Order: sequence, then structure tokens, then C-alpha cells
Amino acid sequence: MDANQQTASNPFGMDADCENCPALCETRERVVHGYGDVGADFLFVGEAPGSGADRTGVPFTGDERGEALQDVLGRLGLNRSLPSADEPELDNAFVTYLARCRDPERPPTDAEVGTCEPYLNAEIRMINPEILVPVGGRALRELAAEYTTSPAESFAFPDAHATTIRGRGFELVPLADPVDLTGERKRAFLDHFESLMARDYRQTKGRRSR
Repeated sequence: MDANQQTASNPFGMDADCENCPALCETRERVVHGYGDVGADFLFVGEAPGSGADRTGVPFTGDERGEALQDVLGRLGLNRSLPSADEPELDNAFVTYLARCRDPERPPTDAEVGTCEPYLNAEIRMINPEILVPVGGRALRELAAEYTTSPAESFAFPDAHATTIRGRGFELVPLADPVDLTGERKRAFLDHFESLMARDYRQTKGRRSR
């Protein structure tokens, strides 16, 4: 196993018992922080844990949406495990969320996303990826607002799917909600992302070869 690969969630010692959002404390099973290769070039950001991640404690695992994303990662060579694995062996990929706790009845509020923002910022700062992958519309809007100079509302699916958005410090490569991917749209994302992966990031970032 690569030295950068973690085997459990929360690699940076983040608060696993956060109680900053009382409403979510009543509905969640656990806090779900980021997971994966902490030396990754590619950081995938979703909106909030689904039922599977709330059970496993690992982003994008344990349910249909999680398996769909892990399948995409596997096809890109970024996941060495089956899509159904609760602790996938990710290589050069890190997965996380805007909000870290689940309410089964609603998406996170803007205030809840804002409360979790320091966690996401810390992961981005410490991992220092080359590419941020917003997974779904909410993640696209939030990351576009933070890392581009264009109005966030100018970026939306389906047009943004499988494109490269030049940002401040990062490139954004949006991925539509994995459960909504048709075969054609999945192929478009895989083809686009594989072309990006062919670039030699480690020469510019000074990373060791794996």
C-alpha cells in the first residue's frame, strides 16, 4: 500500500464529534470527513453524506451514489477496490464533502455548509491537489464561487459536465451526480479526465514518483 494511502476516514485528526450544527447532531450517525490518498492530485467534493457514508464513515461508499462514483474512480485507475468496498483503496484520489453530517430529509443549509468550510479548506490546503472535481450541482456552485472569478451561477449542469474550468490555484473538472450518469455522459467524463491524467503533474509539483 502506498505510504500516502489511509485506511480509515479523518486522516488529519479532524473533530469526529463536532456538535456545531445541533439539528444535524440529531439526524446523523457519524461525522464523515475526507478519505483517500493524502498526496493526491485529484480531490472529489460532493455535497453531503448519503445513507451509505453515514453508516460507513467514508465518503461515497455504501449506497448507489457511492458505488457509482467508485466505479468511475476504478475505471480511471484511481480505485483498486470493488465499487462496493466500504474502505476503498484509493490511489491519487481523495474524496470529501462540503458538509460532514447527514439529514435524511433535506440537503444541508448554507449555514451548515459554512460551518464545515474550515474542514474542507484544511483538506484542500494540506493535500494541495492539482484538480478539484465538484460532484453535483451544489458542490459546483460552492467551489466555483470560491475558486473562480466568474459568477457561480454561470456554471451549471449539464453544460459544465466533463469540462475544465480554469480557477484560482486549481482547475475544476465538474462531474454530474453519479447516479444520473448515462453511459454516454460517463464516457465523456472518463475520456476528458484521462486526457488530464496524461499530463505529468509531478514534475511541476515536485512530488515523488509512485
